[in-house]
Amino acid sequence: MDRAETDQTIRRLIEPFNKKRVAITDATTFAGDLEFDSLTVMDFVAAIEDDFDVIISMNQQAEIETYGQLVDAVHKLQADR
Repeated sequence: MDRAETDQTIRRLIEPFNKKRVAITDATTFAGDLEFDSLTVMDFVAAIEDDFDVIISMNQQAEIETYGQLVDAVHKLQADR
């Protein structure tokens, strides 16, 4: 799966969590732009982990602030499998 396919899948997964219908770009932040609280982040990460069959560690989650960083991280996790 290339980065564009990873991006499209994550865009589909984020829809139910994007309550304010914020336009998603690589620079979109989860805390600021999307106003995700910790429970929403946990649910969203679980959806990604289930769909992609990857594990995003707590350390990785702490470093991911933008949508683009998330796509890159998931893409790399897939490549490393």
